[in-house]
Amino acid sequence: METRRPTNPAAEEILGLYFPVLDHGFVSLVDYMGSDEDVERAARVSYGYGTRRTSETRGLIRYLRRHRHTTPSEMVELKFHCALPIFVARQWVRHRAANLNEYSGRYSLLPLLFYTPEPDAFQAQAKTNRQGRGGAPLAEAHADAVARWESLRRLAAEQYEWLVGRDVARELARIDLPLSTYTQWYWKIDLHNLFHFLTVRADPHAQHEIRVFARVIAGMLKRVAPLSFEAWVDYEFRGTHLSRGELDALRRLVGVAGGGLEARPGRVTPEELARLGLSKREVDELLAKIGDARDDEDFDLDLTAARPAEHFAREMEAAVPRVDRR
Repeated sequence: METRRPTNPAAEEILGLYFPVLDHGFVSLVDYMGSDEDVERAARVSYGYGTRRTSETRGLIRYLRRHRHTTPSEMVELKFHCALPIFVARQWVRHRAANLNEYSGRYSLLPLLFYTPEPDAFQAQAKTNRQGRGGAPLAEAHADAVARWESLRRLAAEQYEWLVGRDVARELARIDLPLSTYTQWYWKIDLHNLFHFLTVRADPHAQHEIRVFARVIAGMLKRVAPLSFEAWVDYEFRGTHLSRGELDALRRLVGVAGGGLEARPGRVTPEELARLGLSKREVDELLAKIGDARDDEDFDLDLTAARPAEHFAREMEAAVPRVDRR
């Protein structure tokens, strides 16, 4: 079927495919509107679709991203179908510039599927990060933790089934199900705000469980708008922003000469960094910006991992309680 709207063959290839995430989750690109050409057309407010060379489109998109001209990116939208643990969903909805419609536990019976962390993801609280994990996995405690989780979830599931089996309102029956319970939603977002989501949630410092979702979504976006994606990686995901104090520190090491850069002798000591107004934490962050290179993840999707929608529909259906109502 022909269409007059811009499409991308790489994006069309994955429409309707469901990619597994975690133990029972998934992400699917349901639909998209626009591509790199639409970013350019919005920026130029032109009607000459298909008349410009790819190099010209790439140059403009990189200029827009580099100088934070983000409005043209709002002309492209992507719609996803996701299944994710409730505690991940509660982090996800902090990104408010999007549209979503979530599975209703008031209207429908909830599939009793629960997330269980893999051994490698089961770690202690980080020593320097109050909101994250860090260090080696707690292998000796993982089996006991799983057994305790399963016991709690079995009790919660039995209580849920007992309540709905006696025609207790579903909005009440669900209230003691744990945050590990899977939910589903349709999530629609424009390209500009999706880049913000990915900058925060695909970052190595993000919580593991939401990061794996973000990395799959990044692979889908790469197929929808590859030039915009490339610019985001270069200028934001693997780039950085510098404060005035950080720039002053770097100027003591590097100067401008003859249209290029030249190294200046010496070093900037911690004491000098403090005199430039940088706190100890800011100094640590500056050293991390310069010394820590992001991994070389290319975000390419593994198409062999994709499943048809029916695969997950069967799993969800099998997990819905079978109860006889009085």
